[in-house]
Amino acid sequence: MKQLTQIGATTQEAISLALQKLGKTREQVDVEVLQEGKKGFLGFGARSAEVRVTVKEEQVQPAIDVVQVAEQKHSAKELSFKATDLDDVETVSSQVSEQTMGIEAVQQVIVEESTEEEENSANPIEEAKAYLVNIAEQLDIQDLEIDTAREGKYVLFQLKSEKAALLIGKRGQTLNSLQQLTQLVLNKSAKQFLMVKLDVENYRERRQEALEQLADRMADKALRLNQRVAFEPMQSYERKIIHNQLANRLDIETYSEGTEPNRYLVIEPVK
Repeated sequence: MKQLTQIGATTQEAISLALQKLGKTREQVDVEVLQEGKKGFLGFGARSAEVRVTVKEEQVQPAIDVVQVAEQKHSAKELSFKATDLDDVETVSSQVSEQTMGIEAVQQVIVEESTEEEENSANPIEEAKAYLVNIAEQLDIQDLEIDTAREGKYVLFQLKSEKAALLIGKRGQTLNSLQQLTQLVLNKSAKQFLMVKLDVENYRERRQEALEQLADRMADKALRLNQRVAFEPMQSYERKIIHNQLANRLDIETYSEGTEPNRYLVIEPVK
C-alpha cells in the first residue's frame, strides 16, 4: 500500500501536492489530516498543514474478462482506454495493439515533457536561499550569509548576521516560523520531499544546552517541593529535548499537557 505524508500552506495545498507526487486523483486515495494549517501575520507564526495520503488498493480485473468483453462487442476499437489505466492496457496489449501503440505514444510525449520541465526547473535550495534573503531585507538585514549542507532528505541552512537576534526572535519563535516557511518554499519545486533545519549562529545548539540545564533544575525543584511543576508552552522538539534529558531518572516522570500551540511539559515526582 503506497502512502505519503505531505505538508502545505493549507490542507488543500498539501493534498494537491501529494496527489501530484503520487500521480493519483482525489477519488483514488484516502486522506488523513494530521495537522491543520494556520496563517501567520506577515509570514510569521504560520503553521503548515500536514496530511497522510494513502493510495486505495485497485481491483484489477483479470485479463480474460477484458478479452471476453472485446469478443462480445466484435471490435477491439470499441474499447475505451484512459492513459492513466496502464495496468489494463498491458493486460490486453496483444488484442488491441493499435490502441496500445497510441497510448505508448502519449506516454512518451508525457515523459519527454516532464523531463524537459525538470531540466528547466530552478534549484530548490537556491530558491529557498533567495526567499530567506528577501525576508532578511524586509527586516533591514543586509549582511546575511547562508551556508547550506544536504544529507539525504535533510537540508541545513546556517545563517550568519550581526542582527541575528531579529532572525531568532523570542525563544526562537521567529526562527521556527522561518524554518516552516523555508520548508514550504523548498518543497514547491523539489523532486522529493525534503526536511529543513534552519539555524542562526548555532542558536539551536545553545538552546538545547539551556533546555537540558533547565530540565535538571526543574526536576530538582519538583522533588524539593514534592509537587508537580510545569514549563511554559514550548515547541514539540523542545519538549522532546527535556523528555530525553530526564528519561533515565527514576525519581520523576515527565509528560505533556494542553493542545498546540499552548502545549507544555510537566515534571512530577514519582510517588
